[in-house]
Amino acid sequence: MLVTPYPPGIPLLIPGERFNKTIVDYLKFVREFNEKLPGFETDVHGLVKTEIDGTVGYYVDCVQQ
Repeated sequence: MLVTPYPPGIPLLIPGERFNKTIVDYLKFVREFNEKLPGFETDVHGLVKTEIDGTVGYYVDCVQQ
């Protein structure tokens, strides 16, 4: 699964690629932005937002090698 922020629609992470600090930092920024500015959430395809028992979490499907 691709992780693709919109705009610009250029994949941030593609299948087979490893997470690195830059990618993790960006995903943390997205989480913080979405928490601080509800209604203006960023759109990142491949980043899934869930709510369980009132707690919001974000995840990306990945496979550990």
